[in-house]
Amino acid sequence: MAKLPPPPLKFLFSHPAHFVACGMGSGLSPFAPGTAGTAFAWATFPLLQLAYPGDANLGLFLLLMFGFGVWCAHVTGRNLGVVDHGAIVWDEIVPFWAVLMFVPSAMVATPHGTFLSLSGLAWQTAAFFLFRFYDIVKPPPANWFDSQVKNGFGVMMDDVIAAAYTVLTLAVVKAMFF
Repeated sequence: MAKLPPPPLKFLFSHPAHFVACGMGSGLSPFAPGTAGTAFAWATFPLLQLAYPGDANLGLFLLLMFGFGVWCAHVTGRNLGVVDHGAIVWDEIVPFWAVLMFVPSAMVATPHGTFLSLSGLAWQTAAFFLFRFYDIVKPPPANWFDSQVKNGFGVMMDDVIAAAYTVLTLAVVKAMFF
């Protein structure tokens, strides 16, 4: 199937579900919108950690955003005429936020200030590329959700599975080499 062009900017603001599903505009990227949405998730994750301190708070927020994302993706896909249009990137954002909960932080706070952790940055970079790989390849059962569940739930679930594969791969690498 040919790649569809992104919708116009006015589409983004025509319905709140469009704004969310299109990743606050990151999904309108003419080049690799899924990667742009994942990068948006990576860039905004530190803000989420500040807003929702503690894994339980952040986890609950992500569950709520998953459910909200199902609705937003469904509405936006219906209005675009394509269930999983490339501009819909909330399905990359929420699962990648979840992945980042499981990897070391790229920033480390000390009594002398906040510093970049090269180790944390390396783990997050690996997570980014693994997530993009699994999202594109869609290993089972992600491929089933992608091909058989033609609604917002299917749009969100294939990326949740990509996130699970990412976390599993990182855990295996850590267990084998660190």
